[in-house]
Amino acid sequence: MKWQADGYIVSVRPHGETSAIINVLTKDQGRHAGLVRGGRSRRMRPVLQPGNQVNVAWNARLSEHLGTFTVEALDARAAILMQDRMSLAALNAVCALSMQALPEREPHPKLYDVFEILLAQLDDSDVWPAIYVRFEIGLLQALGYGLDLSECAATGTKDNLTHVSPRSGRAVCAGAAEPYLDKLLPLPAFLQGQNSLQDGDIADGLALSEYFLKTRIFHNQNKDMPEARARMVEMLGRELRKDLRNPN
Repeated sequence: MKWQADGYIVSVRPHGETSAIINVLTKDQGRHAGLVRGGRSRRMRPVLQPGNQVNVAWNARLSEHLGTFTVEALDARAAILMQDRMSLAALNAVCALSMQALPEREPHPKLYDVFEILLAQLDDSDVWPAIYVRFEIGLLQALGYGLDLSECAATGTKDNLTHVSPRSGRAVCAGAAEPYLDKLLPLPAFLQGQNSLQDGDIADGLALSEYFLKTRIFHNQNKDMPEARARMVEMLGRELRKDLRNPN
């Protein structure tokens, strides 16, 4: 069994004295693990870093085997992102989330595209938080738990959608939401295609995706949300509050 593809490393762990087991997110093979012989060598350590883009050739005698990877570096993005603590936190969060939520060897091409866009923008703090939220919403969609944000669950209107029902995952318009504001989740406008961000939009987006990731995915697997994701949210919250206090 053989295949070759470009992808992004999402996890690395030592195996024995000289090798490493890596997980690579690819467009057509999904999240796929493999053994890299000599992966702990001085030459390979800089290559085998989460966030780096690589070309991998996988080989195994049977499809159900772990198999081995031959790895070629394409873009050593991890070294750049490590220079900024927020970029690194976001990288760790998206890699950990991909590892814990995505089933192995299950391709999700659309989600892969968002993952790739997110990594390309992680050096721009004005851009990546909104893309990160879209990645989490896309992850829910890919795993069969997508939110319906197209129309109001109560009235059918497509206008002025402001909240999401935690029970159904469907949008609710402002008028229908009014009596139940304490029970609904705020829906930031940028998730409906608006380009501008309002104060609180990122926090609301993260809270929205977190609720459904916890209840629809991780609860069913008896897992907690990744700690790396919690650390990123905490750090991002501090940065956003700092920006509000010092707008100039």
